[in-house]
Amino acid sequence: MAIVLKARSGETAEQMLRRFKKVCEKEGLTKETKKRMFHEKPSEIRQRERRRLAAPKKFEGMRRRETETGSFGFGA
Repeated sequence: MAIVLKARSGETAEQMLRRFKKVCEKEGLTKETKKRMFHEKPSEIRQRERRRLAAPKKFEGMRRRETETGSFGFGA
């Protein structure tokens, strides 16, 4: 993937660099480089994926209890 960025007339180097950073962010390039900066074991990848998928289910009972009783069941 190539990012082509042409200088606009009257644009300073700082403005062009800021525009380049925005394009990289939009393309997901910065996120990908941070992710690849350190090695992650396959077991850690699987564990993170399992946690990501389980996150919506985590508070399911709490939501149900809140709708039934009007509170989360914590405290008084």
